[in-house]
Amino acid sequence: MVDAPTLVAFVPAAAALVLAPGSDTVYVLARGLGDGRGQGVAGAAGVATGVLVHTAGVALGLAALLRAVPEAYALVRYAGAAYLLYLGVRTLRSQGSFALGDGAGEGRTVREGFAGGLLVNVLNPKVALFFLAFLPQFLPRDPVLADFATLGMTYAGLTLAYLAGVAVFAESVRERLLSDPRRRTALRYLTGAVLAGFGLALAVGGVV
Repeated sequence: MVDAPTLVAFVPAAAALVLAPGSDTVYVLARGLGDGRGQGVAGAAGVATGVLVHTAGVALGLAALLRAVPEAYALVRYAGAAYLLYLGVRTLRSQGSFALGDGAGEGRTVREGFAGGLLVNVLNPKVALFFLAFLPQFLPRDPVLADFATLGMTYAGLTLAYLAGVAVFAESVRERLLSDPRRRTALRYLTGAVLAGFGLALAVGGVV
């Protein structure tokens, strides 16, 4: 069973990794700026849920399968790259993105925000392999599912707390950044280009 000293060592290590910028952070920031805090937090919840999926994958041996079978790894990698590219291109082409509206259709967008965060995280095989390398360092010699769950939920909680903070920050600067149509357009192009860039990086094997 994971004991208290192990958790004390795990939390700062996990927090440092959570704070590293990547496609998850960019996605939540984009949702917060483009659609508001609620949608940004929904995206953060989706990413945190993806962390739990990867943890389950490690416990069940799926991450090891990705490492052992290049074709499986490539399939997931290209699916993730395609999704990030889709998000980037959709942002670039959508004239309604980053508009200061009245929040109409928020329920639908919140669901989309959660699903998008989940897919951005789950469809990144590098995250799966990271968990495969990282979690065992803090597991007991003969781990049980409860040990994986403890570490996974701790990491997911840290992820949710940080990315929810990103969403709140995005909301706090949203009106100032989007009040000028020129800044709104520039931000839309920048965000779309960054998301598409992460997709290309994932496709060619870069770090995302």
